[in-house]
Amino acid sequence: MTDLILDTAARAALLDRFLRYVRVHTNSSETSDTFPSTPGQWDLLRMLEGELKALGLTDVDLDEHGYLFATLPANLPAGQTAPTIGMLAHVDTYPGTCGQDVKPQIVDYAGGDIALPGDSAQVISGDHPLLKRCVGHQIVTSDGTTLLGADDKAGVAIIMTIAEWLLAHPEVKHGAIRIGFTPDEEIGAGTRYFDVAKFGAQAAYTFDGSELGEIEDETFCADAATATVRGFDCHPGSAKDIMVSAIRAASRLVELLPRDHLPETTSGRESFLHPVAIEGDVGQATVRFIVRAFTDEDLAARENDLKAIAAQVESEFPGAHIDLAFKAQYRNMKQVLDRHPRVMALALEAVRRAGITPRQSSIRGGTDGAQLSFKGLPTPNVFAGGVNFHGKQEWVSVEWMVKSAETGLHLAALWGNE
Repeated sequence: MTDLILDTAARAALLDRFLRYVRVHTNSSETSDTFPSTPGQWDLLRMLEGELKALGLTDVDLDEHGYLFATLPANLPAGQTAPTIGMLAHVDTYPGTCGQDVKPQIVDYAGGDIALPGDSAQVISGDHPLLKRCVGHQIVTSDGTTLLGADDKAGVAIIMTIAEWLLAHPEVKHGAIRIGFTPDEEIGAGTRYFDVAKFGAQAAYTFDGSELGEIEDETFCADAATATVRGFDCHPGSAKDIMVSAIRAASRLVELLPRDHLPETTSGRESFLHPVAIEGDVGQATVRFIVRAFTDEDLAARENDLKAIAAQVESEFPGAHIDLAFKAQYRNMKQVLDRHPRVMALALEAVRRAGITPRQSSIRGGTDGAQLSFKGLPTPNVFAGGVNFHGKQEWVSVEWMVKSAETGLHLAALWGNE
């Protein structure tokens, strides 16, 4: 039987793909009124469309919303069937850190700090516990002036490599595999127009995780919150006992957030309230928050904290009025995945067959898989080897990317036997 491993040529192709993809500027934008939100995402999607066709996949379709789907046809013996599975990754990168003119560097890592040549103030610390595990690996970073884009171009490169390898090894039997590349995941819109019926899979996997061997079946429950603070503006020379400063009231609202429920003070399964933007003037100011928890109960508790704080600020600033609006974003996908245990069981077994000890874990964040799971497509998350997402110190281990691809090969073979 063929060993499901990447040879030297396949490893080189995986790295080459990744280096090409990260050079395409695909930051998404929260302020855009288009979908996808930025033109650079179209550039990468069209590049991938051409590559999928060149590989020989079928049903290659890039729709008007920027969803790129393709099929790796089943090659099972006559009379044998298997479920169709999906493999997914997103093409956009985090909008808060520059992703233009990415200049990747490859480091043969022997330990210690990694210098980033474009910015002497930036260094990846050799004390990072995950980096310590990667001595002897090839590490890819940016030059320190941009993010790298491993989130999620590592996943894109991995899926393309899985498809190419399976096409070159028809002796490895598998069912139909649907491939999907999506836009705007980083701004929470990645599944807005995702047509689950059109995608046509019974289960799927996002390749959007981090650490070697991790399979994530749990996300935050997530809401957005907006506090609109209304004050009263007037000439400051005659403001005594008249002016009500929305700026000061909004600042007080942020100051009163419970310190034990902030992102910088929490970890594990702890919940938080996070102010992400504040703007306005004396007459009116707006504070935007994200609310995160692993249970609906904890999510409600954090939102009740915000309501209580708003009431306190109104009492401290007579004449001020605070309107709170909450918007549901996504929910913990474990609520769905627990009803489909085979989806997780095969993922964990695929990791084992790739020679790794699997680690079932939770994401202090979300993926497209969370919303897709609630749309009827159970979708856990597979590690892709990137670390320090969203910042200029982002890096990826090539060896971990290779193991992610090999995990995907085993997933294909395992589902082919179902």
